[in-house]
Amino acid sequence: MKSLFQTDKDVASVVGQLLRVGVVTSSVIALIGGIIYLFAHGADTPHYTEFIGAPKNLRHINGIIDGLLVLDAKAIIQTGILVLIATPILRVLLSAIAFAIEKDYLYVVITLIVLSIIAIGMFGGLAG
Repeated sequence: MKSLFQTDKDVASVVGQLLRVGVVTSSVIALIGGIIYLFAHGADTPHYTEFIGAPKNLRHINGIIDGLLVLDAKAIIQTGILVLIATPILRVLLSAIAFAIEKDYLYVVITLIVLSIIAIGMFGGLAG
């Protein structure tokens, strides 16, 4: 049976393509959100005396999805950021799958450990 990846270059090519697509996609999404935001708020006067972070509804996936349904510019920008964050995580996951296909189990274990560390950092961190 032939392997999906004939050489290490095939794996590197697929991973590289994933990274390029992820970065370009996130950039396009954020750009669209930025353009919509500028049309809605471009004439507003910024208040530089205080920092106001992302609204509470855009700090969670459900709020971002709700914002996307009404084409909220900030939610679209947040989606671009989420796609950018997800890109290297998908790269690690793709690498684990590629190593499993190649039956390189030591690297599968190492890659899954890296993925676990990322997941613990994202979901097990201190809420603040």
